[in-house]
Amino acid sequence: MWPDRRLLDLFRIELPIIQAPMAGAHGSALAIAVSEAGGLGSLPCAMLDAAKVRAEMGVIRQRTARPINVNFFCHEPPKPDPQRDAAWKARLQAYYVEEGLDPGASAPAVNRAPFDEAMCAIVEDLKPEVVSFHFGLPGAPLLDRVKAAGCLVISSATTAEEARWLEARGCDAIIAQGYEAGGHRGMFLTGDIATQAGILALLPQVVDAVKVPVIAAGGIADGRGIAAAFALGASGVQVGTSYLFTPEATITGLHRAALQDARDDRTALTNLFSGRPARGLVNRLMREEGPMSQLAPAFPTAGIALAPLKAKAEAAGRSDFSSLWSGQAAALGREMGAAELTRKLAQDALQRLKAMATPGAGMP
Repeated sequence: MWPDRRLLDLFRIELPIIQAPMAGAHGSALAIAVSEAGGLGSLPCAMLDAAKVRAEMGVIRQRTARPINVNFFCHEPPKPDPQRDAAWKARLQAYYVEEGLDPGASAPAVNRAPFDEAMCAIVEDLKPEVVSFHFGLPGAPLLDRVKAAGCLVISSATTAEEARWLEARGCDAIIAQGYEAGGHRGMFLTGDIATQAGILALLPQVVDAVKVPVIAAGGIADGRGIAAAFALGASGVQVGTSYLFTPEATITGLHRAALQDARDDRTALTNLFSGRPARGLVNRLMREEGPMSQLAPAFPTAGIALAPLKAKAEAAGRSDFSSLWSGQAAALGREMGAAELTRKLAQDALQRLKAMATPGAGMP
């Protein structure tokens, strides 16, 4: 039925759909629903401590015996930069005054830790079927331990060069992340977002560059996008924003409301909320300060100074200072359960692929 079964056979799943791990936007419930529907559910672990990862994986193992993906960041922790932090806080001072907040008050640190010894030990213990990484890969000693535990390893590439780098270091499949994708860019060999390719241009070049299966990501929100990805050589797709419309997502009501009004021209790449480029729905802070700012501290510390502003505004029903992550195809999203969405995406894609293979056939 599917023109390329390599990913299905590799992951032992029924549908070539990976639910994107979206840190802070969902937990075990979404991953379980997608895996039970035949796709590959993902648990984002970048913002969880060790105890929470174990608890969430415990819930997953109780509710599904199907393959699961756990995802980690592997960025370099930033070096302290008090001057940059102070400059960023000074830039935000007018907002603090407007919100009636003390600009000198301290804010809690943002919990986005890179993959480390403690998390590696959990992976060795729990042995998830797939482990995915963002921002490259961890060092060879940790990566070797993950693979020795029997886990398949995947990571995101934003260029063909990054894809070749990942394959050379043992990735079993590669996610080609196009410019359209919501959330953080997975780039790690370059920091130039101006040169990042869209998925239609990136995908066939990554497919030609590596021998392992390639997963398309970015702006894929319905069966048409999945069929197009297969036509360009993908073995599967990773879908993120569409799953934010499901009841299993844990995003705020403000985020849900913003997604309802999403359009193709209402997202932008911004570093204001974390320090790294990430695509989200345009809000007040992005309009007035950027969306890219050289003052924003290094990832993931930019959000520390924004936390009090975000909390105050959200309590008043405003998303002025909130990160509303979204891809460019959010307007195609529909409200339904995650399992139903997974099956519908697959069914619609198969109909499209069948029509493409039938001379004279066509679909609206």
